Amino acid sequence: MSKLYFTYSAMNAGKSAILLQAAYNYRERGMEVMLWTSGHYGAAQDAHTGKIESRIGLQAEAHLYRGETDLFEAICAQHAKTPLSAIFFDEAQFLTNTQVWQLARIGDQLKIPVLCYGLRTDFQGELFEGSAALLAVADDLREARTICHCGRKATMTARMDEAGNALTEGAQVSVGKEVYVSLCRRHWEEALGR
Repeated sequence: MSKLYFTYSAMNAGKSAILLQAAYNYRERGMEVMLWTSGHYGAAQDAHTGKIESRIGLQAEAHLYRGETDLFEAICAQHAKTPLSAIFFDEAQFLTNTQVWQLARIGDQLKIPVLCYGLRTDFQGELFEGSAALLAVADDLREARTICHCGRKATMTARMDEAGNALTEGAQVSVGKEVYVSLCRRHWEEALGR
């Protein structure tokens, strides 16, 4: 049975490495997969391919999606050329609500499993649009775990400035000199001065 899966966590839990390992397993068995990652950052606006990269050095080429990408159409076109055994999405928090429903239709109508990996919440503790939709619609939810500096399970992500201070405001998506740190809820609230 094909399902829509969502594996979520705080930053630095190894989501991309898990995705790349799963995709490798499919390919090793001679199955065709399609990899996607967000075109929100790090790619020219006209680029159609990017890379999924893990912190431990694993990487693979991937198609880029943006808010206007019709994923159902793009995946159907690829599936017509080469039958797909699975679809993988990195940075799934950046999907739109519409795109999540398109992915659900891929599983329901084309019978292809769709495996999404992403953050659950942003640095302010708010759900991303894609994460909210996936939490509501996905058939299977999985949590990838990482730990806070205190040893407890990290469920929150803090955005730190260059001086090591937690930022409490700003755009939900920011790629710059900020550093993201995974914290338990208690230490996240302390860092944000709540």
